[in-house]
Amino acid sequence: MPNVKNICLLGSTGSIGQNSLEVISRFPERFRAAFLTTNKNVDLLLQQITLFHPKAVAVLDEQAASQMKHRMNGSIKIYVGEEELLELVKNENIDIVINALVGFAGLKPTIEVIKRGKTIALANKETLVVAGKIIMQLAKESNASIIPIDSEHSAILQCLVGENPNTVARLILTASGGPFLHLDKNKFSQVTIDEALKHPNWKMGNKITIDSATMMNKGLEIIEAHWLFNLPPEKIEVLIHPQSIVHSMVEFIDGSVKAQLGVPDMKIPIQYALTYPERLPSVCNKVDLAKLGTMTFLRPDVNKFECLELAYKALRCGGTTPVVLNAANEVSVDYFLRGHLSFDRIPDVIRQAIDALPFKETTTLDDVMSVDAATRKHVKEYCNSTFRTSATVTS
Repeated sequence: MPNVKNICLLGSTGSIGQNSLEVISRFPERFRAAFLTTNKNVDLLLQQITLFHPKAVAVLDEQAASQMKHRMNGSIKIYVGEEELLELVKNENIDIVINALVGFAGLKPTIEVIKRGKTIALANKETLVVAGKIIMQLAKESNASIIPIDSEHSAILQCLVGENPNTVARLILTASGGPFLHLDKNKFSQVTIDEALKHPNWKMGNKITIDSATMMNKGLEIIEAHWLFNLPPEKIEVLIHPQSIVHSMVEFIDGSVKAQLGVPDMKIPIQYALTYPERLPSVCNKVDLAKLGTMTFLRPDVNKFECLELAYKALRCGGTTPVVLNAANEVSVDYFLRGHLSFDRIPDVIRQAIDALPFKETTTLDDVMSVDAATRKHVKEYCNSTFRTSATVTS
């Protein structure tokens, strides 16, 4: 019987975090939710503490942390803020870190985990988007394992098990197409927040759901796949697959194609990341191909979903361009969700930032941090001066 592994779950109150806790709860003889973190959802974190009895927790928002300390009254160690979160992930008792943080905030914790040669189950794609070269080099030096949780990258990993990487011809990432697959582009300006948050297949957090609607999520996954699997952009393609049953495919030089199929349930790739390279029984629903009947595939319209082509451009440019892409996207999505930017303007803002900000060849983490900060400042000023006065709340 294997020893129980202590899991540190960054972002335990988010969608990936909650699914991860469900998986952990099914295998008490293998995993323990030893450390949990949230930004400010202390009500849900308190419920998780009651259920999982972690050794310690972290709350990033200081006001929420103060409330948490008052309610716990010293019964559990509480880390407060970003710097103390970094101290938490350094704990020697941690075996696996699940990084389910949203956005750029996931970068520094990932680096601390990798420095220590630990295993990180990575759901935070932005880490590799903005600092892929730094992360992969550090992982090699520290002998750390990065196991992807994204369903697409998990699918590729599964297809590559036992294969020679030199025989890979291309990776094929599948995409649902989001809620606006069949909506005319000229109606994008009328899209409401509620409409954009209604994903047809997946239940996810707000930011990633909007990214799916613009297809920037797939763009970020292209960049992530480039670093995880060491393939150039011309060997990474995207196909629209509305049923979300085939999660990705790998084509080999002999013409064979391997695909990983499963119902659209994040608990499947989360479990695989935790048990890799083993497979254990799951209570998730299974694919009924006969009931499904047909599966369809089509090429994405990059003129309609401009964010996809912007991501390819950023990857080809290299340097700090993906940092600008990511930061501009995070700010523009936030502005859209707050009703200050219309849906159709999201790619315009990102393109303007890429064109306006100077290119740098990323070499250090300091470069990444400074370019990220400069991009956010630029985009906020640009949006406030260009759109804020005329945009309407569309939800």
